[in-house]
Amino acid sequence: MSAAPATPPPVLETRGLAMSYPGTRALDGVSLSFPAGRVGALIGRNGAGKSTLVKILSGALRPSAGEVRLDGVPVALRSPADARARGIATVHQELSLVPGLSAAENVLFGRFPRRRGFAGLAIDWRRLHDEAARLFESMGVRVDPRAIVGRLPLAQRQMIEIARAVSSGARAVLFDEPTAGLARAEVEILFGLVRGLAERGVAVLYITHQLGELSEIADTVTALRDGRAAATIPAEAISSSALVSMMYGDDAAALRGTSRPPGAAETVFPAGSPEAGPEPDHSPVGASPVLEVEGLGVGAVLHDVSFTVRPGEIVGIAGMLGSGRTELLLALFGARPADRGRLVLRSGGRTSAFDAVRATPARSGRHGVGLVPEDRKTQGIVPGMAVLDNLCLASLMTIARRGVIRSARQRRAVAPIVSELDLVAPDLGSPISALSGGNQQKVVFGKWLLRGPGLLLCDEPARGVDVRAKGQLFETLRALSRRGVASIVVSSELEELLEVCHRILVLRGGTLAGEHRPRDLTLDGLVSLCMESGPAAPAA
Repeated sequence: MSAAPATPPPVLETRGLAMSYPGTRALDGVSLSFPAGRVGALIGRNGAGKSTLVKILSGALRPSAGEVRLDGVPVALRSPADARARGIATVHQELSLVPGLSAAENVLFGRFPRRRGFAGLAIDWRRLHDEAARLFESMGVRVDPRAIVGRLPLAQRQMIEIARAVSSGARAVLFDEPTAGLARAEVEILFGLVRGLAERGVAVLYITHQLGELSEIADTVTALRDGRAAATIPAEAISSSALVSMMYGDDAAALRGTSRPPGAAETVFPAGSPEAGPEPDHSPVGASPVLEVEGLGVGAVLHDVSFTVRPGEIVGIAGMLGSGRTELLLALFGARPADRGRLVLRSGGRTSAFDAVRATPARSGRHGVGLVPEDRKTQGIVPGMAVLDNLCLASLMTIARRGVIRSARQRRAVAPIVSELDLVAPDLGSPISALSGGNQQKVVFGKWLLRGPGLLLCDEPARGVDVRAKGQLFETLRALSRRGVASIVVSSELEELLEVCHRILVLRGGTLAGEHRPRDLTLDGLVSLCMESGPAAPAA
């Protein structure tokens, strides 16, 4: 019997790493090891501590306790430049390239080759472009070294970011959600580059929400849970059940329905969730859908998506990052152009049927559609404006009288909304940036409640809010449902969909892969359906 191959020595380690903020412990004694030539994947729910760990390893944060080791020696990473100088490169989801420079300039930024010129040393442009071209060729990347980065597609910019890490001689590379926004063919190219790094003996830390990628790219998978390293498993042990247990712990047991009687079917039906069924019980019999979607397509992101939403329904959209969830909501609202499909909107006794390519936010708003976007700070609020003005943004035409907007009239209009949402603000005239994340999100909801929506599109509605605000926002969705207002909810936290939705649609690779009732699903099963390795299921 041959012995198992020995694990290579670790290039990068953390020992007892901790990070505390006022009232929060983001990391709690995390000890991890990343060997040379291996890809170690890191998973976890939002808020589990992944981003904090990356910031520490990349030199952007100093830990409260514990240490980082390189080749077994403790190091103090004082800045991102210090981390890069020590051989730790980071490929962030938000790329750090300079848009106005060429691909070659970005790759060799700060290390431009020099030659003697009339005024002393000057940049050797020919050598710069030749070195970048050789690097791209060795990596199998097709990028013009002279191309301006800001004009290149996301996939090529991602490759340039990786090439920069390779050119610096990095010994450990951290990837933070690298496939977000990439098409499948582009993901395959990225995987090839990651494998190439590992074959060169580089230690790779790969952070992803795309659980379906793990069996393709990872040698080991580690889950962070509540700031701690919960478990590490080898690639051959990856399964949806194992991943759910690692990420959710005791919560997973509850969501699997372990308290059910012996022999009972395994179901998920949490306390406080809607009376799960194909439609809410209070939906009028025979009521026409508030939304019909037929054959919706958005470039290479969404393909032939069709479904309906009835009055009062809360419909969840489940899928891994990159499955097309956000693009679907933006296309329905008219904020992202569709190139095929048909939409039917019904509101206030009026029906409007039109090609999806003609959808616009103004048209959607006229038909009672509101959007709670994924990023409230850049898409949902105006940070420099007052709370009152943000609440009124979607209703200015109805509040104004003869083109004049008066503060007293605004305050009267928003008073019921402020009370319903339990909005906490020093004063409605205060800048919205002074509010907590939860109260800012309530303002985004309130903006549309004041408008009187028939359909609310919610993209990650509980992201970045505290537990109390999260419960209040979900209760708002239920209250709207009881009033006949429909909602479509996207969430990376799949247990949220199981808790609040009447139906769940599964998106996989831009295609609608199934429709399910929460009471017929387990958390394990929903994760499996969302993963690319999970089987598509027939509509419920």
